[in-house]
Amino acid sequence: MHIRKAKHEDITAIMEIYRTAQDFMIASGNPNQWGRSYPGKDLITDDITNQACYLIFDDDGIHGVFALFDTIEPSYQHIENGQWLNDEAYVTVHRIASDGKVHGIFKCAIDYCKTVSNNIRIDTHKDNLIMQKQIEKNGFKKCGIIHVRKSPRIAYQWSRY
Repeated sequence: MHIRKAKHEDITAIMEIYRTAQDFMIASGNPNQWGRSYPGKDLITDDITNQACYLIFDDDGIHGVFALFDTIEPSYQHIENGQWLNDEAYVTVHRIASDGKVHGIFKCAIDYCKTVSNNIRIDTHKDNLIMQKQIEKNGFKKCGIIHVRKSPRIAYQWSRY
């Protein structure tokens, strides 16, 4: 598997992956985190424009997508029922999704992120049990609760130190 930044001409493939992920989340008991409307095409276009959208691919095509930000995440400024592991600089992973055709998309994305930062933060919905398992399996520690679009999310952090 390889990783590259997305281009605007990738938008159709990216939106197909998000549609597959939405369907999977709904079918696996997590209908409220994304529903069928998140993330929208405008948001993904912004991610691409801002060089924050990454694709995971092999010779058969694009299999995964995620957004990676190296700026302060506003929704992480206030954390309830816990605390972050540290206050060092971090990257934030958002909107990770797979086409469901290959395994290891989450690990591939996180392994890449670990090469660019010593601290990674991520969050997920309480109903997204599959993502919680993947996050914890990849060395993240549960830190508390943050709020995204007025919805509580479980916040995690991985730190090299």
